[in-house]
Amino acid sequence: MRTNKQKKKRKKFLMIVLAIFAIFIIGTGSYAYYIWHKASSTVANIQEDIGRDKSDKRENEVQFHKKDPISILLMGVDERKGDRGRSDSLILLTVNPNKKSMEMVSIPRDTRTEIVGKGIQDKINHAYAFGGTEMAINTVEHFLDVPVDYFVKVNMESFKDIVDAVGGVTVQNSFTFTYDGYTFKEGEIHLDGKKALAYSRMRYEDPRGDFGRQERQRQIIEAVIEKGASISSITKFGDMFKVVEDNVKTNLTFDEMWKIQENYKDARHSLTQHQIKGSGSKINGIYYYIVSDEDRLNLSNELKDHLELSSTTASN
Repeated sequence: MRTNKQKKKRKKFLMIVLAIFAIFIIGTGSYAYYIWHKASSTVANIQEDIGRDKSDKRENEVQFHKKDPISILLMGVDERKGDRGRSDSLILLTVNPNKKSMEMVSIPRDTRTEIVGKGIQDKINHAYAFGGTEMAINTVEHFLDVPVDYFVKVNMESFKDIVDAVGGVTVQNSFTFTYDGYTFKEGEIHLDGKKALAYSRMRYEDPRGDFGRQERQRQIIEAVIEKGASISSITKFGDMFKVVEDNVKTNLTFDEMWKIQENYKDARHSLTQHQIKGSGSKINGIYYYIVSDEDRLNLSNELKDHLELSSTTASN
């Protein structure tokens, strides 16, 4: 199932997967130098080296000036003090500036697959708990059989700090539900940080399950972009940079972010969202989301086509 929507409300290119970084490049006027200097120093402090220059699934490194299509993995991780936690959300975004389009796939956290480097079949979100960022990326690459060029890892606990830093956000809620002591009415609602975190985490009462929760997480991130784009206070920018520095890791450099902005911005006009086909099943009493090889191959080839890579046949 695929739906294609024109994302008219997305005024900043870095979109969902680079939501926090969108704030870095919106400063103008008397704040421009401050924003540039603070953003560059912040990005330098959030670098995470995963020990490779390019994905093993690429023959050559990405060339921004040639407008090579790229992929970016957003990892929402549930980390607490003394506990690395698990990846709470995995969203892969492919960006093709030549086709002026993006494609996005949210991977259900319960998806059963091989955990690369661990040698077992388990839920895909456990890869991060077993081996951190590198194992999570390798497992996603193996599952979808596409390269992961870049990643942005956000501590989900920081959702509340990010939302509070922009003064709260407004979202459109599709149905009334109660979670973590809060009741969220159907329709337009305003959320502070704590409420936004609860709103983005509920899934068991949602008839769409994990897919519904992923949609609410995207709502919050989109709202942060919109709100952040209108902020002109140095104090507010200082708050946001501090939140980013404390809760975000990436292998994207500041220079690479600007090259993406310069060469890939036209891709923002079209976004196709993929839903991974599968079914729930229990194995040894544990719930998993099972994706058939055929459905996984079909999705993989769609992503490869968008990345301008060779497709795979069932016999390969």
